[in-house]
Amino acid sequence: TFLTFYKDPVWTWVDGELFLQEHWFTPAMAAARRRAGVPVGRRFATKVELGWRMIQRVQARGLPFEAVTCDDLYGRSGWLRRQMDEARILYMAEVPATTQVYLTQPDFGVPAPRPNRRKRGAARPKVLSAEPPVEVRTVARRDDTRFRSFLIRYTERGELRDQFAMRQVWTIRDGALAEEWLVIRQHSDGRYSYALSNAPADTPHERLVWLKCVRYFVERTNQDAKSEAGWDELQAQKY
Repeated sequence: TFLTFYKDPVWTWVDGELFLQEHWFTPAMAAARRRAGVPVGRRFATKVELGWRMIQRVQARGLPFEAVTCDDLYGRSGWLRRQMDEARILYMAEVPATTQVYLTQPDFGVPAPRPNRRKRGAARPKVLSAEPPVEVRTVARRDDTRFRSFLIRYTERGELRDQFAMRQVWTIRDGALAEEWLVIRQHSDGRYSYALSNAPADTPHERLVWLKCVRYFVERTNQDAKSEAGWDELQAQKY
């Protein structure tokens, strides 16, 4: 699903893709594909690949948008983050707590060939420095990670505020070294969530917080739509 924010403000669904599991494209499922109306030329694609196709279609149609925000199913894909960065698309991508980052820029490159070793094709670049990466959940509990309170939005019960920390980190994104923002949110119930962003180094922290939290309205819109659509308005085929 891809949604965007309009001026009024209005949240609306502008593009979508139906994900079909890989076994649907086996010869044994040919009859089922015809019954379900799956286009003949359709080929298997992962959810991440479908997401990138939707972003490209939205761009091609000229629909303006500020950024792409996504949950950790998409955010953990270094390939997708690299595609968006190379297309100069600003992203704020949720990532799992076990995501590994470097707190200082590592030495990254192709290792020098060992003497008297048979050549086996071009060597791949990798981290050459000794400092190991750390998980983002470890970064959140470091003494040098500073949290501040930020206003998220106004609710019926008043202001919603949480603690946030922002750090510039380095990641290995789809086989290449990348500098990204790590945005950590400490929720009111004590849990943490994490996101990586390719926002410029001088981005104000308030904007990083807004990008980290704005996806709430997308999720809320989906929830409201599901509640408003009754069974008399729904047609579905189980597979």
